Amino acid sequence: MKRAAQSLIQDETGTLLPVWAVTFVVFFGIVALSFDLGRVGATQSEFQAYADQVALTAAGELDGRSDAITRATNAAAQLTDIQTYAQGDKALTSADVTLTFYSDLPENDLTAMGAVTTDPRLARYVKATMTPGEVPMTFAAAFASLTGKEGPEGSVKASATAGFAQLACDISPLMFCIPDPSFSAEDAEGVMVRLRSGGVGSLWGPGDFGFLDPSKNLVDASGPCAGLSGINLDACLIGATGTITQCFSINGVDIEPGQKVGIEDASFNVRFDMYSAIMNGAKNDPAYAPAPNVIRGLELGTNGCTAPSPELSTDTLGLPRDDCFSTGLCTRYGDGTWTLGRLAYVAANYGVVDPHPEAVTRFDYYKAEIEAAGGGASTTSILTGRSETGRPQCSPNQSDDPNRRVVVAAGIDCVGNAIAGAATNVPVHEFVKIFLTEPVASDGLSPPTLDIWGEIIGPANDGGAGTGMSSGNVRDFVQLYR
Repeated sequence: MKRAAQSLIQDETGTLLPVWAVTFVVFFGIVALSFDLGRVGATQSEFQAYADQVALTAAGELDGRSDAITRATNAAAQLTDIQTYAQGDKALTSADVTLTFYSDLPENDLTAMGAVTTDPRLARYVKATMTPGEVPMTFAAAFASLTGKEGPEGSVKASATAGFAQLACDISPLMFCIPDPSFSAEDAEGVMVRLRSGGVGSLWGPGDFGFLDPSKNLVDASGPCAGLSGINLDACLIGATGTITQCFSINGVDIEPGQKVGIEDASFNVRFDMYSAIMNGAKNDPAYAPAPNVIRGLELGTNGCTAPSPELSTDTLGLPRDDCFSTGLCTRYGDGTWTLGRLAYVAANYGVVDPHPEAVTRFDYYKAEIEAAGGGASTTSILTGRSETGRPQCSPNQSDDPNRRVVVAAGIDCVGNAIAGAATNVPVHEFVKIFLTEPVASDGLSPPTLDIWGEIIGPANDGGAGTGMSSGNVRDFVQLYR
């Protein structure tokens, strides 16, 4: 008996069975866990892809207009997808995502986003946050039950942050101070603005203007300004047509003072068929061709093409300012009412009957005059029996595009950004189209103080993404940031 017991103790037959049993359980657990984790990963990818798509779609509507957030929300609501790996096929809709809008993003991705806004004019970024989902860990739960432990949870989360950006390409590098942070070019259409060159030192206010700095490789190498520098470059960038600059971003521009040595009214006034001072020799250059309508209320005179201060015409008037400027009720921004000025304009240039009663804004009137005389390519006189014909008489060239008298300027909140001269990386509130209603005037000092009178005719991107104009190309694009 003793020998049998000893033999039993020393017998190792079948000892691998427990080892194989434990190994099989562990192997089964690993396979089960891998399968479930794969489902979690696949569902996570689906969630993230949907969040990315929603964020990009919503961001594409954040163009600074009054209904931007509404449009962004509605666009996101149109997107659906199918989640396939969680609990069978399940539709993903706007009910599964929350949108939060921001006016700015921190420079560091590790910093929490705090600039939440509900103002559609300030919203530039949107975060799409998915409602957390649960993936059943079926196999892992079965394995956990064998070990007597609670199974893991398969929670998935996803979010994406996208932003809207706008590039203004091939524009005169001009900026101006908007009247307040709620300014909208769309709402201000038809309003007259008096822009005065801002200097250095004191804080700039509404209506002050300066220039965008194109020195950082922003001069188009194929255009008329390529290879120029200093004063000649400045004059070209302000006055030339064609490909002038590359692209300025709405996210940040560099600014130079408006009171800048070498910047003269003559650089602007080539659009009005006026070629004085630094632009004296440019009248034969097609790069400085005037607009197809140059009615200005000024006499050409003997030396009118190059005279720095032409005489006022005795039988014509240029397009008028808002009535409130003549009464002193407004100083920089008008109210869009030019009833009295219109009567005077019609009486001087046409007589009693208004030939274009359908024109509402000054830009409308200007274009109607061009069309009535055969269009921009025609040289038929716009005015008859007057000292001005309305067509260029100094330059042998004429642009056929009415937008020759339109500039695209960067509207900037100068108070909020504390602009007092040169500044770098300043965000643009909105790129704005401004129609020049009369030649630019200078006070004759050095550096000069210039007054630019113009009518706001709307946002520069009013034609949508990729809008092209002779006065500038404005392109919208969106991108993921987080």
